[in-house]
Amino acid sequence: MANQPKPAEGLSIWKDARKMIDKARKDGVETVWDRFEQQTPACKFCELGLTCKNCNMGPCRISPKKNGKMQRGVCGADGDVIVARNFGRFVAGGSAGHSDHGRDLIEVLEAIVEGDAPEYKIKGVEKLRRIARETGIKVDGRSVKEIAKDLADICFADFGSRKKALAFVSRVPEKRQEIWEKFNVVPRGIDREIAEMMHRTHMGCDNDAVSTLLHAARTALADGWGGSMIGTELSDIVFGVPAPSKSRVNLGVIREDQVNILVHGHNPVVSEMVLAAAGAPDMIARARSAGASGINIGGLCCTGNELLSRQGIPMAGNHLMTELAIVTGAVEAVVVDYQCIMPSMVQAAACYHTRFITTSDKARFTGADHISFSPKTAAAQAREIVGMAIDAFAGRDEGRVEIPDEPVDIVCGFSNEALLEMLGGSLDPLLDAVKSGAIRGFAAIVGCNNPKFQHDSQNVGLAKELIKRDILVLATGCVTTAAGKAGLLVPEGAKMAGEGLAKVCESLNIPPVLHFGSCVDNSRVIHLCGMIADALGTDISDLPVWGSSPEWYSEKAVAIGLYCVASGIPVHIGTPPHITGSKLVTDLALNGLEEVFGASFLVEPDFEKAAAAMDARISAKRLTLGLTDPAGEGIN
Repeated sequence: MANQPKPAEGLSIWKDARKMIDKARKDGVETVWDRFEQQTPACKFCELGLTCKNCNMGPCRISPKKNGKMQRGVCGADGDVIVARNFGRFVAGGSAGHSDHGRDLIEVLEAIVEGDAPEYKIKGVEKLRRIARETGIKVDGRSVKEIAKDLADICFADFGSRKKALAFVSRVPEKRQEIWEKFNVVPRGIDREIAEMMHRTHMGCDNDAVSTLLHAARTALADGWGGSMIGTELSDIVFGVPAPSKSRVNLGVIREDQVNILVHGHNPVVSEMVLAAAGAPDMIARARSAGASGINIGGLCCTGNELLSRQGIPMAGNHLMTELAIVTGAVEAVVVDYQCIMPSMVQAAACYHTRFITTSDKARFTGADHISFSPKTAAAQAREIVGMAIDAFAGRDEGRVEIPDEPVDIVCGFSNEALLEMLGGSLDPLLDAVKSGAIRGFAAIVGCNNPKFQHDSQNVGLAKELIKRDILVLATGCVTTAAGKAGLLVPEGAKMAGEGLAKVCESLNIPPVLHFGSCVDNSRVIHLCGMIADALGTDISDLPVWGSSPEWYSEKAVAIGLYCVASGIPVHIGTPPHITGSKLVTDLALNGLEEVFGASFLVEPDFEKAAAAMDARISAKRLTLGLTDPAGEGIN
């Protein structure tokens, strides 16, 4: 007898997701949960990280012999080396993803300067001037385009191999820079560190696990303080600095009476133009002629977060909701750029009238409609995309439409600049709240969903546990949608917080969880930690802070986690990466990095236990800083 599928109640904590999982089964649409079951149980060798395909003498897989000694691969590599190689390449992949995103933003800025991107403007002029001064560019008496050209050149240079340190390393506290210099992990060039990681893990190169892992840290730092930071800062310069605004979240943002276009991926270059085209009067008139009342843009994952941050565009869902959004039967088009886009969405779209439209030549999908998006022709191409969605509206089968829930209100769009403005231009009020114990510490909950967990159970559970303990939470990436649906992204959510944090939220009229952008915007978090450390005259590792990704799945999440740890921020993750086949590598990640960077990883699948461990470290760091901690015993 075939195994019966798990009830939807066990797969997601959300009503809208459960309804669409059941509808997908009724409609015969395969989802990520179906495929996860098909892949279970996982290969133990792969899970432990003890497989190697780095040369054609293999593939190799190794395990302990009966006498307790580890086998070796054909080349002689032991388990420590193989696990470290695999982990290093995993980090390189994640660093490449976010950093290439950053490079795309430099290319758009350059195209604006050269007149090859007529529909794009530099909206964040004040930030352009500030970043230019920070990087040593002359500003006074010069035009915006002249300044932007020099900044583009500096950012491009950070991808090369001729510098001793990236430009934004100047933001790193001196004590942290000294640690990096001591262990030779100062990031020099983004592409250089990624290429060297691939070289080191070629057969016959770096066969010392610790050496390989230190370079993995250097590669991740090149992403955090390089590629990702460039992506964040240049997005602000081109599209504007995020500021708090109101929006809505969940599948209820899809409108039954409108042409629905969902943007998905990570890069705002395409989605900003699609949004502009959808608002054009002639396109709205065309939609009305087709029988719709208008055109509705909604977000998925991090491209959605980018538009949410700057434009207040509502979020339909996060990673595990992407197929389910199509299952509503009311989505005319899903427009994607790159990263975190499941290939299965092509097949899901084919089950309905939905057009699945790809726009990046580095992210093609078999069976999709492809438009090779260019800044030079962006307006015309965006109009073409919106037109395709309008035409698809006529093919909608009203009998298959089901929008499962009413949307939830949220407050979104926080940034370091917005936070400083809210605090009157200084971090002092925030630091005073920390010193008094009203805010005991900070935690950034970032990123992903993973079908290994009940959807969003860990993300939401951890956020609620932390705010109870007067720990202010910053949310980025897919956690945004989860926190919003849980009522944590509105000031009223402070009712779920501890007494001290609740009072701070009330005085500033802010939620207990602050939406801090897309996953590339974790660079805002490390920059904020650097600013706080400088204000206190200490190192980042001395602060009562944490990073966490309870339901992570991607290479980028590991790169983010490692650049946080290497910056001095301990990181909790819900499941380990594929390193547990090596005791040396596992011990280094969980303990040894503490001796190197003053921070390490915590692996804990239970959000309550994770919150308790995070709380205990925050108490210890407060005492180290000479601060009282009245809640240090935890909550009852």
